[in-house]
Amino acid sequence: MRRVLVTGGAGFIGSHVADAYLRRGDEVVVLDSLVHGRRENVPEGAEFVELDIRDSGTADLIREGRFDLISHHAAQMDVRVSVTDPRFDASVNVDGLLNVLHAAHLAGVGRVLFVSSGGVVYGEPEKRPTPETAPKLPESPYGVTKLAGEQYLYYYHKVHGMEYAALRYSNVFGPRQDPHGEAGVVAIFSTRLLSGEPFTIFGDGEQTRDYVYVGDVVAANLALSDADLPSARSLDDRGFNVGTGTETSVNELARTLMRAADEQVELHHAEPRPGELMHSSLDAGRLRSLGWAPRTSLEDGLRETYHWIRDNTNDKAASL
Repeated sequence: MRRVLVTGGAGFIGSHVADAYLRRGDEVVVLDSLVHGRRENVPEGAEFVELDIRDSGTADLIREGRFDLISHHAAQMDVRVSVTDPRFDASVNVDGLLNVLHAAHLAGVGRVLFVSSGGVVYGEPEKRPTPETAPKLPESPYGVTKLAGEQYLYYYHKVHGMEYAALRYSNVFGPRQDPHGEAGVVAIFSTRLLSGEPFTIFGDGEQTRDYVYVGDVVAANLALSDADLPSARSLDDRGFNVGTGTETSVNELARTLMRAADEQVELHHAEPRPGELMHSSLDAGRLRSLGWAPRTSLEDGLRETYHWIRDNTNDKAASL
């Protein structure tokens, strides 16, 4: 049994990761500010602490918590917020991370897993699927802070010997995804499909993304929790893309979701959003070499996600 701290563990992905550590017998503490996370996402059996990662109490918890592993999912994750208020974005994604890392260093935490983003740190890459060694050219403050987070981890590894891995997620989707605010397009489309409203697609809909199911992302976290990792001679030695390597257009995503749900709505096109990346997919060959592979097809994952949103929407309506 290990003691594991999952920051952001009341959120979409973090709660699934906390579930997985509990299932394999670890002792899990979930830390979340509940600004975006939900108390009902915290798995039964986990200890819950309501704190912001920037708070001094977070550092106290880590210094005193005897943690073997920290899975750092807490973040400001809205690209639009980062553009509007880059200082706030940096306060969470840089200052908050440093609060966690410095306390982890002082406490001798065995390993830190850091959630980066393969969708933003590479910018608009020339090569697709994009390998970890591609140039890092983020085009938003959010991407800049994610890349800065990896650089701080590299420093703590080289100077203080901290063990870490950075997971560069592609576009993650699945149950518990929030359709409100800047959420994943899958959750937004599923909600509109339930209400019979048309999908709004920005531009011609031929922009592509690499959609990876949350269950496969959880498997990547577990693999990197235990893997023997090389000493980092460069930033990319500890960076791992988490994606399928397959590009799916927004138009194709909409069609596949409607087929999976056995429902149909109209598609409406709106003006393109300025600055939106046109194409993205990740080469996860380094992670595959550790025995990981995505197991869930796009259609199966969309079906699971749609059914979860449908069932939970019905449950909430029944309780009103």
